[in-house]
Amino acid sequence: MNTASSTTDTPPPPHDGRSAISGKAVRPGDRIFLGLSRGSGIALLVIMAAIAVFLTYRSVLAISGDKADFFTTWDWNASGAEPKFGIAVLAFGTVVSSVVAMLLAVPVAVGIALFISHYAPRRLSSTLGYVIDLLAAVPSIIYGLWGALFLVPHLTGLYTWLDDYLGWTGIFEYGGGAARSLFTVGILLAIMILPIVTSVSREVFLQVPKMHEEAALALGATRWEVIRMSVLPFGRSGVISASMLGLGRALGETMAVATVLSPSFLINASLLDPGGGTFAQNIASKFSEADQFGQDALIASGLVLFVITLLVNGAARLIIARRKEYSGAAA
Repeated sequence: MNTASSTTDTPPPPHDGRSAISGKAVRPGDRIFLGLSRGSGIALLVIMAAIAVFLTYRSVLAISGDKADFFTTWDWNASGAEPKFGIAVLAFGTVVSSVVAMLLAVPVAVGIALFISHYAPRRLSSTLGYVIDLLAAVPSIIYGLWGALFLVPHLTGLYTWLDDYLGWTGIFEYGGGAARSLFTVGILLAIMILPIVTSVSREVFLQVPKMHEEAALALGATRWEVIRMSVLPFGRSGVISASMLGLGRALGETMAVATVLSPSFLINASLLDPGGGTFAQNIASKFSEADQFGQDALIASGLVLFVITLLVNGAARLIIARRKEYSGAAA
């Protein structure tokens, strides 16, 4: 006869698995790593906030003493008896040259990335990828010297051709002279940001799941249809991120622009007319000879560039977040 045990087996206390998977540091190494990573994030925020506070403080000092409108004035005379300076020309030149660079560089970079990742043989793709990556290591001043000594003299023919066929638009009207214009700056910036956009886009395209491509091929898709239906949708957010990285360099490029551009505080309707200016180029060329107030004025223009960069990166993040279904994160 089976008799019940006088003492029933009490079930073990329920195991709370949340502590095991919550990410809380348990081991000393975990605690150290958590502290370092958290401290790095906090330090980054503190540094960004310190930069913003410094730029804002010095900018307020300069703008309060400006005798002209800071946003619409075409002149820069911060060291005069009555300081008058504005960022209209600088903002126009920075935006226009960066847009030209993006329009020229991004399609070429995406094409090169697709060729390396999906068309070229393995040996050629590795060699070409190495050469593209090597271009990113070239100093800015080398690009500037090449642009001033080689690119500028050899763009006269292109400028004449654009004037013959597109001069009626007014944007590509060429009146002669050296090709030291915003369009030349845009071409040079496009060459400089090409390796950045290409490298990031190539790595993104190489991460496309093979089963997506094989499924498209099994359905009878051609090579281009595979790229259009599988590769490009998957890598769209990565290409946007790569483009924003390139745009960040184009917006803040200094030495190459200062070497190639013929600076003047004029806004020309034609991109081929010499003259113009950018924020970074103006700061680099005028900072050494500026007095205290002039330096504050240049810092004020740097604050505008800082805000533009933040807005561009914020817009990129919003675009990527809205298109995250194409990024493969949910796969």
